[in-house]
Amino acid sequence: MTVVGPFGLSVRDQALEADVQAGLAAVEEGLLEATKSDVPFITEAAQHLVRAGGKRFRPLLVMLAAQFGDPYAPGVVPSAVVVELTHLATLYHDDVMDEAEKRRGVDSANVRWGNSLAVLTGDFLFARASHILADLGPEAVRIQAEAFERLVTGQILETAGPRDGRDPVEHYLDVLAGKTGSLVAVSGRYGAMMSGAGERTVDILTHYGERLGIAFQLADDLLDIASDSHESGKTPGTDLREGVATLPVLYLRAQAAATGSAADLELCEMLDGDLTDDALHAEVLRRLRVHPALEQARRDTVRYAEEARATLAPLPECYAKAALENLCDAVVHRAG
Repeated sequence: MTVVGPFGLSVRDQALEADVQAGLAAVEEGLLEATKSDVPFITEAAQHLVRAGGKRFRPLLVMLAAQFGDPYAPGVVPSAVVVELTHLATLYHDDVMDEAEKRRGVDSANVRWGNSLAVLTGDFLFARASHILADLGPEAVRIQAEAFERLVTGQILETAGPRDGRDPVEHYLDVLAGKTGSLVAVSGRYGAMMSGAGERTVDILTHYGERLGIAFQLADDLLDIASDSHESGKTPGTDLREGVATLPVLYLRAQAAATGSAADLELCEMLDGDLTDDALHAEVLRRLRVHPALEQARRDTVRYAEEARATLAPLPECYAKAALENLCDAVVHRAG
């Protein structure tokens, strides 16, 4: 058994490991090529997060999904570059919206160059992804456009908040399906589709990606509260500072409303306070880290990962399927 990628994903077959590693190496080259510009500053800004590394979660899923067809088909690596470029572009925009200071252990682009240039660099990456897509055919363009619409809709819904009478937890899970699940679903879909896998297999891996993407984002939400900056590569509690109510906070608020617990109500009041105050921010993090709401959110993370695993059942038994199942475990492990 060998390990692939920063997830510690176990791969039990040398041929599969070689295919995945070669594919990811080609994606890395493709990312550097796609982020080059005749203007040196644009190259520097566009490659800022590429060179900072990252989990390459989406390209990894493309490579594994491609194993159900021809993993060497010409569209596999370019489609993986497209999904990662799209993801990177959203990070530049997210960090501006969140006023984040760190990303992947380095200064965020907005801190280094300002908000305007960070937004424009994200736009540049979207443009480069579209250029690659044009060579993959109209169906690939349509799939990406639909996913991007869902992604933006999810971001808008998060910013606007739930409408009156809507369950905040249900609203939030819809947000995650759009913001994260949509692009991870496309990763599974592109890998299978570009490799020439059958329509049923493409559908299975698309639905797998959607559920896994939600689990992945829920794990990120837990890390935002439970980890330190060394583990996550970004400043802990960023969502709290920006007033983004992730699942642990939503469960805390629901519990406080249901039980009237003085401690929970006090913590909710602190969450509504000025969390730019470092001392208050640290105290809120400390209390959330030991609150049952965090474990409740962790159980949901496990549930979505298990739903992703169950989706794979109709696929033939093979090393690639086992690796996809192990990826579910790896995502949950990130959340403790």
